Amino acid sequence: MSLDKDLQCREIYTKAVCGKGRKFSQVTNTVTPPHAPTSILGAWIINNQYDAVKSGENVEVVGTYDINIWYSYDKNTKTDVAKETISYVEVVPLHYLDKRHKSSTAEVSAVATQEPNCVEASISSHGDEVRIRVEREFKVEMLAETKVCVVVCPNGCEDSDDKHVDFDGVDGDFEDLDPDLLDEELN
Repeated sequence: MSLDKDLQCREIYTKAVCGKGRKFSQVTNTVTPPHAPTSILGAWIINNQYDAVKSGENVEVVGTYDINIWYSYDKNTKTDVAKETISYVEVVPLHYLDKRHKSSTAEVSAVATQEPNCVEASISSHGDEVRIRVEREFKVEMLAETKVCVVVCPNGCEDSDDKHVDFDGVDGDFEDLDPDLLDEELN
C-alpha cells in the first residue's frame, strides 16, 4: 500500500499492554526452629501465593510462601521439620510504560517466572536460627485503555478487489443441505 494524500488517520481507544517489568531478587529469611539445630537435612519452599497491585509507576507483588526446614538436633540424634509462613512484597518497576494510558482503567498481573526457591540454608552463628537464602523472579504487565492512531484509506485498500466476495447470487436458503454430507466433507 502506498501512502498518498487521500489517506487519513483515526484515533482509536483500545485496551493494550501499556507497561511491562521484570525483577529477579534474592532475599534471606530467618526461621527459628523449636530445637537448636545441629545440621540442616533439607529446606524447601511451598505454597507460593501472590497478587499484583498497581503502585505509582511500579507493580507490587504481595504474597506469602511456606518454608519447611528438615533438621537434626540433640547432636544429630533426633530430627524435626520447622515450618514458617513468610510474607513478602516485591516492588517491580515498569521498565516499559506508555504514559498516554488512562490510569483509571489500569489492571495489573504478575507471573512468577521463577518460583521462590531455597538456594542455601545455614545455621546462624548463635546456633538457634536457620538462615534461608531465597531466589525469586516475577514478570508483570499493566493493561489499560490507550489511544492508538491507525491509517484509514477512504477509498478502500488497493488490493481489496482480490479479497472481494460476491454474495449477491446466494439466496441464503440452506435448509435443504444434508448435514451428513457436510460431515463427510470435513472428514
